[in-house]
Amino acid sequence: MARIVLASGSPRRQELLGRIGIRDFTVRVPQVEEWYPQGLTPPEIVSYISREKSQAVPSKDDEIVITAGALEALNLSLQAVTEPGDWVVVENPCFYGALQALERLRLKALSVATDVREGIDLTALEAALQNYPVKACWLMTNGQNPLGFTLSAEKKAALVALLARYNVMLIEDDVYSELYFGREKPLPAKFWDRQEMTLHCSSFSKCLVPGFRIGWVAAGKQARRIQQLQLMSTLSTSSPMQLALVDYLSTKRYDAHLRRLRRQLAERKQQAWQALLRHLPPEVIVHHSDSGYFLWIELPEGADASALSARALASHISIAPGKMFSTSDSWTSFFRFNTAWGWGEREEQGVKRLGELIREQLA
Repeated sequence: MARIVLASGSPRRQELLGRIGIRDFTVRVPQVEEWYPQGLTPPEIVSYISREKSQAVPSKDDEIVITAGALEALNLSLQAVTEPGDWVVVENPCFYGALQALERLRLKALSVATDVREGIDLTALEAALQNYPVKACWLMTNGQNPLGFTLSAEKKAALVALLARYNVMLIEDDVYSELYFGREKPLPAKFWDRQEMTLHCSSFSKCLVPGFRIGWVAAGKQARRIQQLQLMSTLSTSSPMQLALVDYLSTKRYDAHLRRLRRQLAERKQQAWQALLRHLPPEVIVHHSDSGYFLWIELPEGADASALSARALASHISIAPGKMFSTSDSWTSFFRFNTAWGWGEREEQGVKRLGELIREQLA
């Protein structure tokens, strides 16, 4: 059953809800600065601030479990809703940490076709749900690693509805959601979940301090089970780290930091993209996305990205071959390129050398 939350303490707004017959609602007033980007029209300003407030409304305190980074949140969520031998859907390609977690927990990976722009194929996903006793899906809906896509709002809603029909839990890995490049922050799939079928996991590692290892899972009714599992492993997350983070967030400098970070990452990604287009052979395809700090590179069919990676490493160039992100050989001619580094002459020469190595392999 959907719950209505009024993110305002205004008696007038409560009165207006009553007039249209809505009396069963909860008032939760988020602490959100009513800032908005320059250049928005009045309707866009209203939409922007409303969205910021809706995303700031917290889950109930006892529904959120603080973890040692997002990876612990994801692993605990997986343990909470599966047993050894169960089938778990992952994207193809997907974050290699998901494949490692499934192997460690003795779960079976069911890879579903995923497009570099559109994301997971919902038709293929439904076929998998019909043919296998799937218990959970581990998916990235925003800034997917390694492809970089962000699912549209319509597709997220359709995904949540599809999984609900088959009673399959969604473990949503949302660590890159703050690293978007447009005006609007993408909502998580959990926004459309009305049946507590989504475990939403994230952290501060990608956007603030990786070494703090502070993550969380908005677990809903699975929170108690996850806490029990956590007591058998890490016990709890570092209290000094949590207190340091709370102290920083209370200064309201976090939003300004995120704006600078997003601008910087977008500039670096653009510089890397242009350098790759300049120096790589024309038959190489560079897939671009408007979030995160990865580019997905497609070599001509038959090329071996793993062999390229080994040769590149000898020249102090690190790339991630596509085979790392899949249980199949579908991505042997692809690799992931990290664009988070500051761009300068050394990076330019590195990309130039990478282009030379690709030409040598294709000769």
